[in-house]
Amino acid sequence: MSEPGRVVPARRRGLADEVADRVRDAIFGGAYPPGAQLREVELSAALGVSRGPVREALLKLEREGLVRSEWHRGAIVTTLSDVDVAELDSLRSALEQLAVRLVVANASDADLAAIDEIVDRMDRARDEHEMVRCDIDFHDAVYAASGHRRLVEAWQAIRSQVYLFLLTRIGVSSDGYLASIPAEHRRLASALRARDGEKALELFAVHRGEAFDVLTGK
Repeated sequence: MSEPGRVVPARRRGLADEVADRVRDAIFGGAYPPGAQLREVELSAALGVSRGPVREALLKLEREGLVRSEWHRGAIVTTLSDVDVAELDSLRSALEQLAVRLVVANASDADLAAIDEIVDRMDRARDEHEMVRCDIDFHDAVYAASGHRRLVEAWQAIRSQVYLFLLTRIGVSSDGYLASIPAEHRRLASALRARDGEKALELFAVHRGEAFDVLTGK
């Protein structure tokens, strides 16, 4: 994990995918907040690679929705609009409802244990950025437990944008965030383990709604 304010040098030169991983981690770690410029010259120097792989990496991150290009500013970290927030919330809702139903019906004990392990990690999170990472890892585990390959791929297609959604949420307000998130996710995990589909769907909806309300000022 990168430290705030810096990117970790790439281990191997000339690999656009690895450069993308490093820049993505720096964004997720808070080094580049929404709206921050991503200058090719500075990134190539920090990562120890030429500008070619950096340019390719930024294009990859743009396809993920994490970066946007503006003609007068170059590449910048995406700032989510109200439309972005609403669309991500509605799409995440549709995907997550299917995932929860499949987990309740089909998940193995090992799948559920993996979800519980991430909740345990939340109790040890040191700051908001680490908690967001745990939050995303929790949902990764839920989708993995669904056993539905195409559903997992659909989640992966919006994962970076949902991560940005949660980073934006703590940027708006982090009051009570560290204290409330572990217990909230423990309730989600308990409903899944109890195979209580109706309760799980209700709790997941509340979980999504709380972040949405913070971002929309409701």
